[in-house]
Amino acid sequence: MQKFLKDWRQDAMNKHQYDSAIFIGDKLLALTNDPNDAFWLAQVHYSTGNYSRALTFLDKHKLIDHSPSCRYLAAHCCIKQSKYEDALATLGDKTPAHLLGNTNKSRRKIQHTNGSVRNGVHRKGGSRMERRQRSEEMEKENTSDVKYEAAMCYLRGTCFAKQNSYDRAKECYMDAVRIDVQCFEAFDQLMKNCLLSPDEEWAFLESLEFDSITTDSTDSSQEAAQFVKMLYTTRLSKYKNPSEFSNAVESLSQHYNLDSNPDLLLSKAELFFTQCRFKQALAITSSVLDTDQYNFSFLPLHLACLHELRQTNTLFLLSHRLADHHPEEPATWLAVGVYYLSISQIAEARRFFSKASMMNPHFGPAWIGFAHTFALEGEHDQAVSAYGTAARLFQGTHLPQLFLGMQHLQLNNMTLAHEYLTTAHNLCRTDPLLLNEMGVVFYHLDHLAEAVHIFHQSLAIAKEIDSDPKAWLATRTNLGHAYRRQHNWSLALTEFEEVLRQGQRDVHIFCAKGIDVGSHCGVA
Repeated sequence: MQKFLKDWRQDAMNKHQYDSAIFIGDKLLALTNDPNDAFWLAQVHYSTGNYSRALTFLDKHKLIDHSPSCRYLAAHCCIKQSKYEDALATLGDKTPAHLLGNTNKSRRKIQHTNGSVRNGVHRKGGSRMERRQRSEEMEKENTSDVKYEAAMCYLRGTCFAKQNSYDRAKECYMDAVRIDVQCFEAFDQLMKNCLLSPDEEWAFLESLEFDSITTDSTDSSQEAAQFVKMLYTTRLSKYKNPSEFSNAVESLSQHYNLDSNPDLLLSKAELFFTQCRFKQALAITSSVLDTDQYNFSFLPLHLACLHELRQTNTLFLLSHRLADHHPEEPATWLAVGVYYLSISQIAEARRFFSKASMMNPHFGPAWIGFAHTFALEGEHDQAVSAYGTAARLFQGTHLPQLFLGMQHLQLNNMTLAHEYLTTAHNLCRTDPLLLNEMGVVFYHLDHLAEAVHIFHQSLAIAKEIDSDPKAWLATRTNLGHAYRRQHNWSLALTEFEEVLRQGQRDVHIFCAKGIDVGSHCGVA
């Protein structure tokens, strides 16, 4: 009878017939009084969205302290009800120290023995086969508990993030991945919310114990470890080590048939966007959205590309479609805000960016767009405040600090501009735009040698990351002006001619070139 009921219960779950699963699960629990069946029934209540009932059920059957899996489910129920203090009380507000100290060692031991005891000598208690089976069951159970402990670290980080304690949230997410390298939810939160700088991201990746991943054999375990590391590599910042990113993408595409996988395509598009190759990035995002038009992970990048390429008609149609079908998604109102921004209706754009950020306070593109609207209207104080909020929320990305520096540069406050740009440079040393702005600050401070050096560095990095040369004509122009003020007429003339050769027809460039020619010939 028990097997019959379990099969019936599982069949109902496979069909998402939760009422049937609850009905049968309740009868099975009465028959067996097994904590595992009670936990299973609590999970069904959770799946129906009845979080209060699931939590009460766990408490009624005294399951919360029964195992890490039960405690995890209880905390998850609290989080779904926005009871973050209750969740932390269930989880504990600190990561157990023994997990960070001993987990990797024990996990490697499990991998080495391949889930069994091979050379152990037992002097009493059952046959060798029975002892091996018991050992396998215990080690599988220990591995499962470790994974749930990692998942609880992730939930702990979620609670701290909801309470705006981002430093503690970051540490919890990092602990979760250290304990279980397969805890992708925690890793994704670190990357998606820009909680680590590019240097910190790569250092964190190298510190992870991918060798702790276990499969049926040593060879397949090594392959799985390398596979997971390459997948994680594609999620890191594109401002650092683009060659390693390209190698990971190439290997995943060739050996695992992932060349058309949306996650890899998104990573490629992000790299193109970083390189200012907006048409190539848009081609990728459009190809994915044509087949999966509501893949919301692509929308922020897709919208940014449409804005850069001034495709306002496409933005209009997309934002209308999203508003009709998905008004509950923050990305919908981001799309509406980007459309109004593209047609210079700044007040309307600000309203919809604000709406998106209120729906999801951790939605970075909405905060940046909201701040941009103040900057475009010359409301520098409000722009600084909005960028400051973004910098506090997304501590690992240099962009809010860069935009803060640009605002102070427009206010002719060179000291603060230099301070913010230096902070941004400490977070990311390979953004050509950031280096250009730093060069402009040095230029205005009459530190012309430093300005020339920084402009050269910006152009060198743009070339190194294979960025579109036309995107950096302004930097080359700035370099020419720095040479001109140093009275280095020939080098200045070379830079201005290169700008004109690449198609920048601007009256100021011709004037600067005329001054150089006149000065070089002794006329001026």
